[in-house]
Amino acid sequence: MTQCDCNSEKESLESQVKALKDLIEVAKAVVSTLDLDTVLQAILTSAMRFAETPAGSVALYYDAKRELSLHAHSGLTADFVKKERWEVSAGGLTEQVLRAGEIFYIEDTEETPFFNNPIALNEGIRSLVCVPLIFQERIVGILYLDDFAPRQFDREKLNLLSILASFAAMAIHNATLHKQTKLLAITDALTGLHNHRYFKQYFRQEMARAKRYHKPFSIIMMDVDDFKSYNDTYGHASGDRLLELMGELILQTIRNVDVAFRYGGEEFIVLLPETRLEQAVLAAERLRDSVQNGTAARLVEGTNRGVTVSVGVASYPENADKMDELFNIVDSLLYLAKRCGKNKVYHQESLQIPTT
Repeated sequence: MTQCDCNSEKESLESQVKALKDLIEVAKAVVSTLDLDTVLQAILTSAMRFAETPAGSVALYYDAKRELSLHAHSGLTADFVKKERWEVSAGGLTEQVLRAGEIFYIEDTEETPFFNNPIALNEGIRSLVCVPLIFQERIVGILYLDDFAPRQFDREKLNLLSILASFAAMAIHNATLHKQTKLLAITDALTGLHNHRYFKQYFRQEMARAKRYHKPFSIIMMDVDDFKSYNDTYGHASGDRLLELMGELILQTIRNVDVAFRYGGEEFIVLLPETRLEQAVLAAERLRDSVQNGTAARLVEGTNRGVTVSVGVASYPENADKMDELFNIVDSLLYLAKRCGKNKVYHQESLQIPTT
């Protein structure tokens, strides 16, 4: 064996050792946390360093909807990543990756006839690797590694990327289970809304944020009118169905930034960040109307009388600047609405009642 051959073999071994060390570092990174977003960012950062690409992204795949959801990205423009969800296009690169379940790469997008993604071409992506993330024979996501110049990919590194993908898919699965478990702990099983325990935590957090950044903040509290009578008339199973429907109607009516809770029994709360009293009252009226119309249409056949709610609304800083005071005010307004006829939205400005 010549000296040149020995040097070449040594360099090859050193390269393989380095690649394996890199892979071990990647594996350590992706199994070091159970937070899903942290896991995905770790996967992307490690894979980009390992494959030596300047850009990339990770999208989770939802088989039932044939849809991808962007969760981590690096090195890409705001225009490229502004679309957070997209359906799998027939005949496209992603569909090929999903169908084959194997790593797929393109060394020059301009020389690849089937690659006709205008967004990627406008971004200037000239070469890329798509790595399916597979757990128990199910694709849970896709890792995209992008370069802005044509290039030849190292085949050994591509093979090692498949090992990385296995670690990554397992980490995604574990993080997703952890997230679901945490969500169950703060969710009311019947209504699908957040529970009382989480309300106290979130209320304190949002109140502190409103004070820190000098932002308005509102709270809506409502109670189903004559719930006991409804239970007695139609039975407890129908009562449960009513509460379940309340959760659906509330979530359909509020904004994405608002957060809804089942406070207890037939009482519900909605927290509205960065919302002044005037806008919160309008939101409360929409909720009152949505409950009355929605329950009339979907609860008891042969009647057009919906279930109603009594509602209180209060805001920081208009009505109070302390959390307990704000809660006591909205609670009092709710029960004042019940005593004064039900199916009403009450707030201090309209009633001109004192704050103490």
